[in-house]
Amino acid sequence: MNTERERSPMQMVVIPRRSFLAALGLAVGTLAVGLAPSEARAELPAVPPGVAPQLPKGDGGITPNVFVHVAPDGTVTVVCHRSEMGQGIRSSLPVLIADELGADMAKVKIVQGDGAEDLYGDQNTDGSRSVRGAYDDMRQVGAAARMLLIAAAAKKWNVPAAGCEARDHAVVHKASKRTLGFGELAALAAKLPAPKAKEIVLRPKSELRRVGGPLPLIDGPDIVTGRAVFGADVRLPGMLTAVIARPPVVGGKVARYDAARAKATPGVKRILDMPALPAGPPGFHPLGGVAVVADNTWSALRGRAALDITWTAGENASYDSTRYRDTLLASVRAPGKPVRKVGDVDLALAKAAKKIEAEYHVPHLSQAPMEPPAAVAKVDANGCEVWACTQDPQTARTEVATALGLDPKRVTIHVTFLGGGFGRKSKPDFIVEAALLARAAGVPVRLIWAREDDIRHGYFHSTCTQRITAGLDEKGKVIGWLHRTAFPSIEATFEPNRTHGSAGELAQGVLDWPLDIPNVRAEVCEARAHVRIGWMRSVHNINHAFAMSSFIDEIAHQRGQDPRDVLLEVIGPPRRMGLKELGTEKLRNYGESLERHPVDSGRLRRVVERVTELSKWSEHRTKSGTPTRALGLAAHRSFVTYVAVVAAVVKDSAGKIRVDEVWLVADPGTIVNLDRVKSQLEGAVVFGMSIALHGAITMREGAVEQSNFRDYQIARIGEIPRQIHVEVLPSDGLPGGVGEPGVPPVAPAIANAVFALTGKRIRELPLSRAGLVA
Repeated sequence: MNTERERSPMQMVVIPRRSFLAALGLAVGTLAVGLAPSEARAELPAVPPGVAPQLPKGDGGITPNVFVHVAPDGTVTVVCHRSEMGQGIRSSLPVLIADELGADMAKVKIVQGDGAEDLYGDQNTDGSRSVRGAYDDMRQVGAAARMLLIAAAAKKWNVPAAGCEARDHAVVHKASKRTLGFGELAALAAKLPAPKAKEIVLRPKSELRRVGGPLPLIDGPDIVTGRAVFGADVRLPGMLTAVIARPPVVGGKVARYDAARAKATPGVKRILDMPALPAGPPGFHPLGGVAVVADNTWSALRGRAALDITWTAGENASYDSTRYRDTLLASVRAPGKPVRKVGDVDLALAKAAKKIEAEYHVPHLSQAPMEPPAAVAKVDANGCEVWACTQDPQTARTEVATALGLDPKRVTIHVTFLGGGFGRKSKPDFIVEAALLARAAGVPVRLIWAREDDIRHGYFHSTCTQRITAGLDEKGKVIGWLHRTAFPSIEATFEPNRTHGSAGELAQGVLDWPLDIPNVRAEVCEARAHVRIGWMRSVHNINHAFAMSSFIDEIAHQRGQDPRDVLLEVIGPPRRMGLKELGTEKLRNYGESLERHPVDSGRLRRVVERVTELSKWSEHRTKSGTPTRALGLAAHRSFVTYVAVVAAVVKDSAGKIRVDEVWLVADPGTIVNLDRVKSQLEGAVVFGMSIALHGAITMREGAVEQSNFRDYQIARIGEIPRQIHVEVLPSDGLPGGVGEPGVPPVAPAIANAVFALTGKRIRELPLSRAGLVA
């Protein structure tokens, strides 16, 4: 398969700005197809021709929309408007379009879309929304092109279009078996009236020949042979390389530095002051500091080491993450703001025959993608052009334009491959830095973040402390549930004086857990941010899943019952829950409506039942004698997907815990690419293990104490389970998220297994703090 990336400057056209989720404009020659989301189907004004800068032009082919071009030689070019960071989106969305079109993937070429919301709609590759958010729209993209090619063939044969079908890169007349290739029909199709949005008919799912099955990783050969171009791989004529010495404390500033000494380093060309972080929320602003611009990375790093900078720390210098843990504990030990309420919890707890209470803590974490942030920028009289490993080229475009004082139309963001992202590369501070340096240096500049920069100066996952209290009746049934959570909000990165978690953050495991308990109250407690807080893979679900699944295991132990049985009891019978049943006035629900994606306890039960069946849970529980191997169970709903995990742990010869085997069962609804789904879920196990075993970012005097993988350790090859079993349950439901939902249940499953093996209850992550892992 032919895979190419186009990097020519974006050729903008005058077009009404509209969100892809609100409407999608499709153009055919001088004709247009107006497509709205599947729920609206409203017609749109015509879109001018030539609106797809990433697609071929002037070859006599057909460009039915901004995503697809069919050339006279039959080549189909498809734009992938989402970022490829290892999840295989370039092997998924284009296949969905091609299947709906009836194209032969051997004749499909994929190009990467530049950042352009007015063309492609939302391009932020975050929130596990790439397939979930674009599934219906991408099918319509392919269907519109298919219908035009069929109409062209019907016209040429003078037969009804209903008697024709598109398959194997050709249109076939079913009665006569005549065929015409897509290339043969392209010119004629461009002259025909385009189907209206309400006229577009999708194929039956049974005709999607590749979707839902195992698909090849299209970019795999380029990645393993080194041909794939990542952020730091871009080279431009006359380009210099830069690194930045940033304040160790957020809000800190430069007091003094030795520019002459740094400039004397061989290869160093310029020493440049970076704009200081403005007062107020940090947003996506660079942190400030001093940049060293040099011929190459080594010279830039040596020049930076020679700066001998003295810093003024600012108001965040008093931040100590260890002491802050005590602050959060005090916060959850006092009443907070109620956000979920069913029945009367206070009365239920007062009448309870027994009360169980526990407190849980998760530290700050770093996304730590294998490829640190990198960007290349060029600024000239025409504007700014950037090549970057970004998850969100549109926000990058806006932020660069603001920083340089340019019209966004004069900023082009080209998306390279990403060596992992996990949320870090959706923050464009590093891209803004590159643009500022390119303007100041007067030549293209490649900005490199070393691993130490990434660990010390990122947007950190929020630390969180929780307190859960349950009241049990005489029979041991849970009749009251009080859940308090305190964490510095991501919103504090953008809003002044934000002291409590937002509705969207609370919808990640606090408001949407399907509890079959008659009296429930959840409260959010005060917590202020002292570092840049940012989203990380699965976001607050990490914190809330750890507490919820661990606490249910504690209830089971107190009752002397099987944790699986208690978990299923707490989840309750299969039902679809709305706002009233959940006890909340609103639920963000990952951007989805509750009507289309309700909280479905039946789906959560289903993954729990299946994962315990696969792991032979009941067999293992009935074994007698001193355990040498133990299982732990956890389950969670996130990104409208349901996942359950069983982890098996053993002790090594030194008495340290090792994860021996993991089973994961997921119900993500309809999927496109089975191999990529399984790969992401396998990767989620490793990511979750890293959090459980080692993950902790700590701050002292406002500065991050970790610097590299030696002290911010991720799970290493010797720690990986001997087997990771992943099963994706078949479903015709709407697509859910995949990239993130596998992470949250992993840490509590491991923690519960540790308790089953050792009797030691884990209420604070990581396990390394308790001396349980090597």
